[in-house]
This record gives sequence, structure tokens and C-alpha cells, in this order.
Amino acid sequence: MKLALVRQKYTPFGGAERFVERALVALENQGVSVTLIARQWAVDVRREGIACNPFYLGRLWRDAGFARCVQRVVAGGDFDIVQSHERIPGCNLFRAGDGAHAAWLALRARREGPLGRWWLRWSPWHRYILNAETRMFRDPRLKAVICISRMVRDDIVRHFGVDAEKLHVIYNGLDLDDFHPGLALRHRRDVRAQLDVADDTPVFLYVGSGFARKGVATLIAAAAGMANPAAQFWIVGKDKHSVRYRRLAQRLGVGARFRFLGSQRDVRPYLGSADAFVLPTLYEPLSNAVLEALASGLPAIITDTCGAAELIRPGESGYVCAADDVAALARHLDALAVPGAAAGMRAAARASVAHLGIDAMTERLIALYRGLLPVERARL
Repeated sequence: MKLALVRQKYTPFGGAERFVERALVALENQGVSVTLIARQWAVDVRREGIACNPFYLGRLWRDAGFARCVQRVVAGGDFDIVQSHERIPGCNLFRAGDGAHAAWLALRARREGPLGRWWLRWSPWHRYILNAETRMFRDPRLKAVICISRMVRDDIVRHFGVDAEKLHVIYNGLDLDDFHPGLALRHRRDVRAQLDVADDTPVFLYVGSGFARKGVATLIAAAAGMANPAAQFWIVGKDKHSVRYRRLAQRLGVGARFRFLGSQRDVRPYLGSADAFVLPTLYEPLSNAVLEALASGLPAIITDTCGAAELIRPGESGYVCAADDVAALARHLDALAVPGAAAGMRAAARASVAHLGIDAMTERLIALYRGLLPVERARL
């Protein structure tokens, strides 16, 4: 059996692709030939790769050129399964790791004025992505879609009318040994001492780059509306406009309560030192950051347009609110800032993702591959 994996940039041991890589290795051990088709891949990838790397004239040219190259390779490759992580018509299996672009644009348009909505509608890149997405979902060669949350599945049904039998919800695999409540014992005292934060100060952790989409401005506004003025917020991530957010926090009188810590190679020390996690994102198909926080025992406050919201039991492992409801976010922050409140949810937070271990999700992915094989080749 020959399987092609399509991804513009493939990094097998980082983020959500770790468990995909495990499934591919398991298939290779059972005689499946896996070929990577990518613009670039990590140096430690030890399998056959075919480069599709068009010269760069902007992201529209890059994405369209990559898609054309992939389609040429696939046409002459005699592959049994073509799994794409990009929106390319003609694949057999699509992993919707970025959710539905149509759903994201619809949500974003609500926040834009007339000019912004006009640009979203007529932007050449957005029009290309929407067209590619529509053609891919309507292509008869598409046999299955990996949806990384039920929210993504429902978005695809609503916007494209894809047969529900083709849609398989398989969450990102989570390393439950790396992320666990014991991180608090390992890191809390030292990290708080380094940042000069008292042990009884309520600390909310945010992790994510791209502050506009992930709601940092909303978080700052909610912090300003809290009844508890002692809570601190640690912002881990990067944004080219980070200075604007610092100024916003200063203008709203909460500048001293926000720590902008930049990108961190290892977020576990901060997960072990915070009391709760917050991500007021406008749209997030799932969020590995939320999964890792829950696994580490941090109750999470997230929005109903984040796929991970379906894992939260409000009042037990966190809270869920609308992305634009600043008042509700402030109330939830105050609820978790009460002494002992976040600590009382630690066990429930961990339990909410205990079924998402890498091995369990890998087995589900392998089972999906087997179901897509020709009958005579399905006995792996």
C-alpha cells in the first residue's frame, strides 16, 4: 500500500503532528509505504520526500503553486491514499486541522466594519482558500475528513453539506506524561519567585501567538472589569503588535497586572505556576494549549467558538463564554480568582482530557486508515 502525506511544512515531533507521525510509523512497520509531499520538512524526517516548493511571490502564489505541484505528483504517483493537511481538491483524506475557513471568515466579519467586511469578501487570498475548500469538499475522491473537534465537524456540515458519515472526530493526541498536575510541585515556587509573584496571588495563564484572533484585547478589557484587582495575567506568545496591547493594558489601568513573557520553548514551568488558563479566542478549531493546560490541572476559561469548549464542564473544569462577552469573561475570571476555587477544579480539569492520550488517538487514526484501504489490502 502507498500513502502520500501532503503538508506545506512538516514537523513531525512538534504540536498536533506528533500523533499523526506515530500512526504513520505504525503503518510503515506493517508494510505501508509513506511518501511526504511538502515545501519543506524537518531534517529528522527519515522517509521518502518529494519537494513542491514554488518560488515565493506572496502567500496566494505560494499556496496555489503548491497545490498545483501536489496535484501533478499525485496524478503520477499511484497512491492508494492521499492524506492532505492543506485544502487541495483531489485528496482522499483531509485533516481539518485549521477548521473551516468559511466559518472563521463568518465570525471575523461580525467584528469588522463595512470596509473590513468588503476586504474579507473580495481578498484574492481568502477567495482562493474558500474556492479550494469548496472544491475539495465537493470532490467525489474525498472519502473521509479528520475533524479535530465536534465544532469543526458541525462547521463543515453547515457550510458545505458534507455527508456526516465522511466526518470523523479525532482529537489531537496529548502527551499526558509531559503535561500533568505534578508540574506545580516542580515549578510553582521557583517561577513565582523569579517573577516576584506571591504564592497566594491568583495567576491566569494565556498561551498563543496572534493576539488579535486569540482575544488578548478582550482579556485586557475583562481584567479591567474584574471585582478582584489582585489577579495577574501571564501572556506567553508573540505578536508583531504586542506594544499596542501593553499600551491598552496601561490605558485601562491594568498594565501592572499583565506580564508579556514572549514566546517560550517550554510552557510547562508556566503551566505549573499558574492557577488557571484563559483563551478568549474568536475562532480556534481545538487548541493544543487548552488541552495541555487542562492536562496540567488548570481549569480553563474559553469561548464557545473554540473546539476545546466541548471538553469543559462549566463550573467543574472551567467556564465557557461568547468571544465578545467581556462582562461574562470578567465574571468567570473573578470566580476562579476566589481563594481555593481553581485548586478545587484541578482534578476535574485533568479528567476532562484523560481520554486524549497519544496512544489512544493514534489507534483511532490507524483504524481510520484501515477503513479506507481497498478490501484486499485492509488486513494490516
